[in-house]
Parts: sequence; structure tokens; C-alpha cells
Amino acid sequence: MTKDIFVEQLKEGDRFDDVFLVKSVRLSETKAGKSYLILTVMDRSGELSGPIWDNVDVCQKICVQGGFVQLRGMVQSFRDKPQLKVEAVHEVPRDQVDLADFIVATTRDTQEMAEELQRLIRSVKDPFLRKLLGHFFRSGSILEKFLIAPAAKGIHHAYAGGLLEHCLSMARVADILSAHYQGINRSLLITGVLLHDIGKVEELAMDVGFVDYTDRGRLKGHLVIGSEMVSAAVAKIEGFPADLLQQVQHLILSHHGRQEFGSPIVPMTVEALLLSFIDDVDAKMNLIEQLRRRMQGETMQWTEYQRSLERFLYLNGFDDKAEAEEPAVTGRQQSLFS
Repeated sequence: MTKDIFVEQLKEGDRFDDVFLVKSVRLSETKAGKSYLILTVMDRSGELSGPIWDNVDVCQKICVQGGFVQLRGMVQSFRDKPQLKVEAVHEVPRDQVDLADFIVATTRDTQEMAEELQRLIRSVKDPFLRKLLGHFFRSGSILEKFLIAPAAKGIHHAYAGGLLEHCLSMARVADILSAHYQGINRSLLITGVLLHDIGKVEELAMDVGFVDYTDRGRLKGHLVIGSEMVSAAVAKIEGFPADLLQQVQHLILSHHGRQEFGSPIVPMTVEALLLSFIDDVDAKMNLIEQLRRRMQGETMQWTEYQRSLERFLYLNGFDDKAEAEEPAVTGRQQSLFS
């Protein structure tokens, strides 16, 4: 079944009759007691929401989270935002759709990123940390999950391959900063970069383009899960120093930076501080990149209010023809990525 129109193409007044992936569906009720559904659908380009007022019982059985539906209707405006006005809903079997139309994925080549990951591991000089990274990333189910995992359910790098892309982007910055500032343990910082979100391979699950939390993820969170995974791996490495394990776990448990952001403790080593800063800036820059890619034209314009950043942003769209320039790296240590 061919998909003709994507969410990013729809604007107020447009009619549609196409296939979408159900991201969420919620039964609600008006003040008068009338039941209705709040439906959110998506494809690889974005998502749209809207109410379903009629045939609620039937539509609730058809609109299943993670399933596909053929929707007919139009786009209307509600509180200055586009909204679905659904006129008809039909179930679509998964084997009749092209999943590539619905899977949001990294734009980078996964094989190239996997090779970059292995070069990065080989550059770690500390033998125990190199063995620890090898436990996770040489082969096996953890590596397979890591290569395709999203970095989050929303906000930043929330797409297939996003976790690997996020970690490699952070590693580039960490490589520069470890060369720029004196006294940085590069092996420890790079290990922290690659393992800071390792718990997300168990915290999050992706089916088609839909990301959600696992039971373990909701109950523990990826910081605790990651610390546990590292502890289990270290138990298999003979002679691994106890204080080094403690340092790595501190990197994982503190990388959100502040307790109100989910870290049980704040960063208290120089590598932990750098890791927290690098993680934060890379997440924010990815969010901004996604906003700019959805903008039309290169003129400066205001975004909608960004709740995660607590501000409006004044940005311009990307010039697709412009090639990003690689930053020159100088300092005591030659860049791994040059």
C-alpha cells in the first residue's frame, strides 16, 4: 500500500485519505458525559492529533497503539495548531504497509557509525576500560540493540539509531575537550560517553516507529539499569579495580547533572562534570536541529514555545545544499576523528 502524503505536508484546510501509524489513543469524556477518543497518529515525518466523536466503540477497537489505520478527513486549526478532523477510520494490516514510511531513523549510515564506534573503543588506552567497552560493543545482543536504539522517547535523538548517533557526537566533543583541558582522563571520559545511556537498551523498546518504556525501564530508569549492567560486566573482568568501577558508575549515575533532573547524585569528578555538560549540549543541539529541518526557508523565524528549553527560539531552516564543515581540532592530542 503506497503512502501518498506525509504529516509534514499537511496544513490547515487540506483533505487526506491515507495510512498512518497510531501513536496513542485515549478515551475521554465531555462535561455532558459524551465519550470521545483523542487520537494521535504519526509517520516518519511527524505526528498529528485530533478527536473522534462518532462510533467511539468501533473506532476504539480499530485504533490500537502501534497499529495502522486508513484515515479520511481534513486538517483544521484548534488553538492556532493543526488538528485532525477524522471522518472515517479503517484498520490496515501491517503486512500491507511499507514500514520505511513510518520508521523515524538516523540520517547517518549505520555501518559507518558502527565502524567509528570500534575505532573509538580501540583508542581507549586503559586496558580495563577497553575490556569493559568490549564486553558491551564487540558483539552480542547488547551491541545489536545499541546500533538501532533510540536515545529517548521524545525530545532528542528519539529515532532508530539515535542512541549511537548521540554517543558518537558526544565522543567528538569529548575528544576535543580532553585534548584542550589538562588533567582529563580521556579513557574514563570516553567510556562514560559510550556507557552513560547504555541502560536505555533495556529501558526503551521500539516497535516500527513507536518508542515506549519497558516495565523495567519505568520501574528503575536507565541510570540505575546502566549502573547495574556495568557492575555485572565488571564481575567478569578479572582484576578490574574497584575504584575504577566506582568512577564509571558515578559517571552514569550523575550524568543528568542535577537531582531534580533524575540523577541520584550530582557530578563530583572532572570527567563527570564534562560528561554532564556534553550530554546536555548535544541533546539541546539535536532538538534544535530537528526544529530547523522542519522549517521552510532560510529566513530567521520564531518557533513555537519549547517547553523543554523554557523559551521561544529564533532560528532559520537548513540549506540542504550546504555541507557542514568539520571543526579543526588542535591541542595536545591528535583527534581520533580527523
